[in-house]
Amino acid sequence: MRRSGKGGGRDKRPRQTGDRRFDKERRFKRDLAKESSQRGPQEAPLTERQLRSVEKLLSGIGVPEPKPFQPDPFQLEALAAIEHEDVLVTAPTGSGKTWIAREEIRRLLGKNLRAWYTTPLKALTNSKYVEFSQEFGAGNVGILTGDRKENTDAPLIVGTTEIYRNQLFDALRTGSQVSTDFVIIDEAHYLADEDRGHVWEETIILTPPRVRMLLLSATVGKAEEFARWIEEVRGARVHVVNRAGSRPVELRAAYLSPGLQLYPLFDDRGEFNRDIDQFATRRGNPYRRR
Repeated sequence: MRRSGKGGGRDKRPRQTGDRRFDKERRFKRDLAKESSQRGPQEAPLTERQLRSVEKLLSGIGVPEPKPFQPDPFQLEALAAIEHEDVLVTAPTGSGKTWIAREEIRRLLGKNLRAWYTTPLKALTNSKYVEFSQEFGAGNVGILTGDRKENTDAPLIVGTTEIYRNQLFDALRTGSQVSTDFVIIDEAHYLADEDRGHVWEETIILTPPRVRMLLLSATVGKAEEFARWIEEVRGARVHVVNRAGSRPVELRAAYLSPGLQLYPLFDDRGEFNRDIDQFATRRGNPYRRR
């Protein structure tokens, strides 16, 4: 029988075996203790060779020295072209594709024109909404996704590609014009997605030629062929800006062992680091594949 009072009605009796929540906590603590006892003693300290590889992995990581911003030639080329024609920019992640969009948005807002920024993901849309609100002012930016609708009359709308496509369908159905002068299609390579690619295809086809289009992608293949197709369906010239080369921000991969030791995922020859094999084959290792 439960008694209520200053204890807020909570049962003061000690929990016993048979209480499902209590048994679950006991099993969790038991497994955690077992796992902890299996970690450290079974993992040998890193050798001098392994330590050198970890030092190399971590070298150069940190905050770079602040320097005045200098646009890359491909960014300036894209900005000049977008004044008069559609532009397709293909460049590695981290090279500054969004800077092109921001500068053109800044110019458009200065002329009291409107812009749409589309992304394939709600999380990315939310991130861009926060970023642009801080840069251009919250009153100038709205968001449209399946979950959020805020400040929808703003001159700059950030939304998912599906929502923008739906607005194009609505305008076509009612004989009206979509309320924008410029559209940025981020992650344009989604056109090749088996399940959702038709959304990007319809978006490109239905966007009126009066609305200039900036397409951004890090992984689009056959950019010139893609651009010629856009020209064919839109009747507008497409300028291709191809910033070839490696990522400006290098990616480094590592494996964190159960004993919290760091191992580079690849060796100096670019091959899989065989030092990691011990964790995939060790008997009783809770991280071992089964």
